Amino acid sequence: MAVRIVVDSTADIPADRARELGITVIPLTVHFGDDAFRDGVDMDGATFYRKMAESAKLPTTSTPPPGLFEEVFRKLIAEGATGILALHIGSDLSATYSVSRTAADAATAATGVPIEVLDSRSVNAGIGLPAEILAQEARQGAGLAQLKEHAESLLRRVHLVAVLDTLENLRRGGRIGNAKALLGTLLNVKPLLEVRDSQVVPLEQVRTRSKAQERIGQIIASLGELEAVAVAESDATVGEQLDGVARTFWNGPIEHFTLGPVVGTHAGPGAGAIIAITRE
Repeated sequence: MAVRIVVDSTADIPADRARELGITVIPLTVHFGDDAFRDGVDMDGATFYRKMAESAKLPTTSTPPPGLFEEVFRKLIAEGATGILALHIGSDLSATYSVSRTAADAATAATGVPIEVLDSRSVNAGIGLPAEILAQEARQGAGLAQLKEHAESLLRRVHLVAVLDTLENLRRGGRIGNAKALLGTLLNVKPLLEVRDSQVVPLEQVRTRSKAQERIGQIIASLGELEAVAVAESDATVGEQLDGVARTFWNGPIEHFTLGPVVGTHAGPGAGAIIAITRE
């Protein structure tokens, strides 16, 4: 049995692709008042955005307990995994990474099977795109040490540049980071942000969504030679628009990732991003 790849649901890998590649997804939870929904299991992106629009209060999110992570690790080991590589949302954005490490230590102590847990320092396709590449290599027989080394290289080369309709969700969810400098200055302006080293970093303020998306393309294109490109979308229209932008500088395949319930809680409706891995 090959090394298995594990991610949390903020990677937003479509369920069919995760199944096809053998990637195990551990769901975080979104809360609407007293109602809890497992990200990507009990609620998909489209349902989430409809419910958020109807809700008077912003939903909240939470990390599963260490026991759930350990249960997943032990199950994979029981199925014959020779090692596990887990990639998680940036550690300054969520406690998921530290919870997973605690669970991995316990599972390894009990079974002797090595588990490597990495802080992606990113989110959405910033986790999902590297995970898909690594899962393909794992299925071809790559060992845990080789996969970990390649994962660290891929994560260093990930760039995620996003446009939001508003910073309000980030502010209310406590994930605003350095982008708080833009609060109070935005009126009919679309903020461009980058997720870098687990931080939400403000880049620019652009007057319209179309110009903001065009500017994202310029920023990504300026990075140099690219290895892989993905689009993150809160809805299909945003995805189509960003796909068109990406096609101006990239002729290869473009993976699409929906901004699911947990990430969407903080990004808000109308958000989108282009994610790229630069060539080493």
